Parts: sequence; structure tokens; C-alpha cells
Amino acid sequence: MIKYILFDLDGTLTESAPGIINSLKYALEKLEIKDYDESMLGQFIGPPLAVSFKKFLGFSDEQSLNAIEVYREYFQDRGLFENAVYDGVPDMLDELKTHGLTLGVATSKPEVYAKKIIEHFNLDGYFTDICGIPLDDEKMTKSQVIAMAVKRLGIDDTDTAVMVGDRDYDVKGAAQNGIKCIGVTYGYGSKEELIEAGAIAIAATPMEAARTVCSID
Repeated sequence: MIKYILFDLDGTLTESAPGIINSLKYALEKLEIKDYDESMLGQFIGPPLAVSFKKFLGFSDEQSLNAIEVYREYFQDRGLFENAVYDGVPDMLDELKTHGLTLGVATSKPEVYAKKIIEHFNLDGYFTDICGIPLDDEKMTKSQVIAMAVKRLGIDDTDTAVMVGDRDYDVKGAAQNGIKCIGVTYGYGSKEELIEAGAIAIAATPMEAARTVCSID
């Protein structure tokens, strides 16, 4: 029986692309990097930034950390709130709370930013805990964030928990902690990506995700 639900943030609770992409453009302009495919920037949404800077732009560890610092110059004051809650998310959370489930957030975004975003959109009352990476640990993986959430929520039996997320990082990170994952396709990942990663079900809307969670035996 499911008792705990862990949610990804970007692409699952909020449509965060505008703020992230604007922050990336700011950083790349300031770093005088002009030769890149702008359509690629959407792939930065979800994975840790350090991973994406290396994967998509070929940055070294040192270059990635420097780029993240510049990225945050824009993000912490402006990009943070260039964001919106997906339609249906409050109804989804209401439905799950009605069933007596404990909700948490597990995100690769720095925890301090995740908390500000969730509070800004008045979603904080739904969540027992909001887990993200420390500002000084960009190498922390999604699996490690989920492990931290499991510990902080006091989840003794991972069979009683399920992850909800929009990217393969969510699915794989959950699996590495013995947790099943429901993939959502209204975010930034594709149905194919989520199925290939091992999602146990696919939901096209937030309320479909809620119904799927409640149907798990």
C-alpha cells in the first residue's frame, strides 16, 4: 500500500523552462559562448546543471562550476520566478492529501531555491519535506537526493513509496533506491524516454498521476 509520494519539481509540479533557459542564456552570453544550438537548452531541465554543462557543452568540471555561479546571478533574483504551476497540480495534491498520503519533493535544484519556489506558489502546505541539493554540491545525483528524502521522511519500507517525475533521471534515481516511478508526459521528457527508463505507468495529466498513485496496490 502506498503511503508516501515523492515529486520532482521542474516539469512535474512547475513549468520552469522560461526561467532556466533565460538563466542559461545570461550565463552563456556573459561567458562569451555563442556557438551553441539554442534548442538544446531545453535538455538542461531536469538533470543536475553540472551534468548538463559537461554533456551538452563539453565543459570541464571547473568550467561547469564557474558557469553555474554565473547562471545563478540571474536565476536567484529573476529566473527563480519565471515559472508557473501546471494546471491541475493543486487538484492532484488535494486528491492525494485527501487519501492521507505523505507528500515530499525530491529535486536536483538547490534546496534553498526549491523551497522559495514552492512557497511562492503556495504549495508548501502540501509537503512534509522539500529535498534538494546543497548550493555547494553540484555533483549530487538524483539518486542521492531521493535517498535523502527517504531518510528525512522516515520511509522504512520503500515499497510504500512512489516517485512522480518527468525525466529518466527521476525513474532511474527512484529505482536505485528501490522505489517505483510514475512518469508524467506533460513535463519535459517523452513517453518513450520514461518507458525505456522503467516507469511503471505513464500519466498525461496531474490528475491522471493522482489516480494512478491511488490505484497501486
